[in-house]
Amino acid sequence: MKKEKIIYWISTGLISAAMLMSSFMYLSKNPELLANFKLLGYPAYFIPMLGTAKLLGAISLLNPWFPKLREWAYAGFTFTFIGAIWSHIATNTPFIPALVLLVILGVSYFFNTKSEKVA
Repeated sequence: MKKEKIIYWISTGLISAAMLMSSFMYLSKNPELLANFKLLGYPAYFIPMLGTAKLLGAISLLNPWFPKLREWAYAGFTFTFIGAIWSHIATNTPFIPALVLLVILGVSYFFNTKSEKVA
C-alpha cells in the first residue's frame, strides 16, 4: 500500500510540475513557444486558453477534496497529450516528451483509481 502511494505521488508530482511549468511558459508568452505554435499552425489566441487550462488541471490533480474535478483533469491532460503527439508527428517534430508525459499520466491515474478503491 505504501509503495503504491509513493508511486502515485511521484507520478502525480511529475505531471503537475510539468504542467505548471508549461502553464507558466504559455501564460508568460514565451517567444520560443509562440514560434513553435506558429510552426504547428495553431492560432495565437489558443495559447492563453491552454495555459489557463494547464494551470487549473495541475492544481486539480494535487487537490484531494474534489475527486470528480481530478477526473476531469486526467481527461483533459489525456486529450492534450494525445493532441500534442498527433501534432508533433504530423509536423515531423519530436513527440517523445508528450508520449512520456502521457505514460506518466497513465501511471498516476492507475494508482489514483487503485487507491480510491481501497479507501
